Amino acid sequence: MKRIDSLRAQLGGPRDGALLRYSLGVALLDAGDAVEAMAHLRAAIDFDNGYSAAWKQLGQACRRAGDAHAAAAAWRRGITAAEARGDVQAAKEMRVFLKRLEAGR
Repeated sequence: MKRIDSLRAQLGGPRDGALLRYSLGVALLDAGDAVEAMAHLRAAIDFDNGYSAAWKQLGQACRRAGDAHAAAAAWRRGITAAEARGDVQAAKEMRVFLKRLEAGR
């Protein structure tokens, strides 16, 4: 919780941006709070729509929150973002996640 509290304390300050929101979203997801993680990962994407790692984690958060449709949408958008930036590995990972989701695994 210390890490989460430290990250939350920086919200709205000069360091608030895609990386801070992504970091907070991942920390919340790791702590089991998928719903709040989704909000911060979406904020990261609002700061940088091409942030493929945020799209990937948003898909994970949506899946953990039980919203398979939103997870699939996040990964599809993330694949597009990753390909646009040449992030081949992130695109590949999201394709695997999407394939597993669509197969019901």
